[in-house]
Amino acid sequence: MGNLPERQKGDSPKEFSTLSSRLIRRLYTPEDTADLDPDKDIGKAGEYPFTRGIHQSMYRGRLWTMRQFAGFGTAEDTNKRFKYLLSHGMMGLSTAFDMPTLMGYDPDHPIAGGEVGIEGVAISSLSDMELLFDGIPLDKITTSMTINAPAIVLMAMYVAVGEKQGLRPDQLGGTIQADILKEFIAQKEWICPPEASVRILMDMVDWCSKEMPKWNSISISGYHIREAGATAVQELAFTLGDGVAYVEEGIRRGMDVDKFAPRLSFFFDVHNDFFEEIAKFRAARRLWARLMKERFKAKNPRSWMLRTHAQTAGVSLTAQQPYNNVVRTTIQALAAVLGGTQSLHTNSLDETYALPTEEAVRIALRTQQIIAHESGVVGTVDPFGGSYFVESLTDEMEKEAQAIIRKIDEMGGMLRAIDLGYPQREIIESAFRYQRQVETKEKIIVGVNDFVSEKEPPIETLKISREAEKRQLKRLSEVKKKRNARKVEESLTQLKKAAASRENLMPSVLKAVKEYATLGEVVSVFKSVFGTYKDPGHY
Repeated sequence: MGNLPERQKGDSPKEFSTLSSRLIRRLYTPEDTADLDPDKDIGKAGEYPFTRGIHQSMYRGRLWTMRQFAGFGTAEDTNKRFKYLLSHGMMGLSTAFDMPTLMGYDPDHPIAGGEVGIEGVAISSLSDMELLFDGIPLDKITTSMTINAPAIVLMAMYVAVGEKQGLRPDQLGGTIQADILKEFIAQKEWICPPEASVRILMDMVDWCSKEMPKWNSISISGYHIREAGATAVQELAFTLGDGVAYVEEGIRRGMDVDKFAPRLSFFFDVHNDFFEEIAKFRAARRLWARLMKERFKAKNPRSWMLRTHAQTAGVSLTAQQPYNNVVRTTIQALAAVLGGTQSLHTNSLDETYALPTEEAVRIALRTQQIIAHESGVVGTVDPFGGSYFVESLTDEMEKEAQAIIRKIDEMGGMLRAIDLGYPQREIIESAFRYQRQVETKEKIIVGVNDFVSEKEPPIETLKISREAEKRQLKRLSEVKKKRNARKVEESLTQLKKAAASRENLMPSVLKAVKEYATLGEVVSVFKSVFGTYKDPGHY
């Protein structure tokens, strides 16, 4: 049997490897896990180092939160989509903002023209935020907001909306992404220079740690690092490396690590390689637990837990044969669940073309519901625990990620590594290598470089009306007419003084948005004090 040849035809791979080019052995045996201590390295679910999951009962006790990313047009448009998804069983809100909002511009800025409401919802002032969550009681649902550079402004608007619903900040639950370091590494949506950006972020984290105990004040994001072309291990290492930088900064500011670390959460991509992705989640939990306990001496077990949201890989979706994307998303979602995610977004089949239609996003949500209620995979905790293959992969990925984090430490930390262009170059090289593998058919993408169809019928796509931009401009104009201009000016002056000092920015931002200062006006204050950042171009 040992001499039987493996596939050697022209269409077989030159070597068996994962999506990240990790060589896979023919058979895994007890020898591959001989160095692992079952108690120390694998343990039980709900116990340090949480390799098998952060809860003892995992999905037997509570399913993951099904949280579809949604946002387009005006606040009214997205409010309707939120309610549509909630009526079909979505369990938590997830807000996608348009490009002007992500970059801190109001819709009447010349650079925003043509982009308002196209890739997400346009939010310019507290008035928009009130409409976005109109009829949605914020104490009954958790909300996620994907916003980074101007996160503190959107966070303040959310708190203000809660107050208008009669809710204290400590009654609000959810997550704001606010991971500015990954912007400098991968996503490139920054405003101010790195050090100032971290200061703005950590002021918000500090305030939330005291006022909003149910709120995750950073979702440390590997998703965009992976989508930019990183391997699974690079995604793991750079994401946790960013987490290390935030914890170090919090401690440097005098914050108690056990006060803010339990509210740090993570966000990972889930790509096509089923076992590599499962192992990545397991390795991430174990490595973070060890970093928090051993390096940062955190004592609260909740500080050791890596809680994560996951999203299926947008970059894996293809315009060719788009219905294949349903299959890809199912495999990826299954890997996220078997990896032990706490929350999940499944991409829609049409997202290579546009924002999803109602039908496409409903299929994506149904994919999660079928996994949860029909597949049987939620019946036991970490069913691949003890697998020679998965345990071996988990161990390899943890060690490789540890080595990358050590290298970042030797450079002087993540901010210095970013300044030197280290993570940026590593990702570029991995993206180039993968593209070459696709072009030479070393990696097969069904419908793209093999199994190609000559004729494919078009699919329905969602088209965003330019009327949304007109409506947004009209509302912004009305807000500016109705508000108290003197109070707005006073609040922005106070904010500028706070920015120029070491005073925490959050109270001043909150005061300004309550006076209906716009996003662009608040961000302009930051730019005037901290300056703006330009890409140095690391290649």
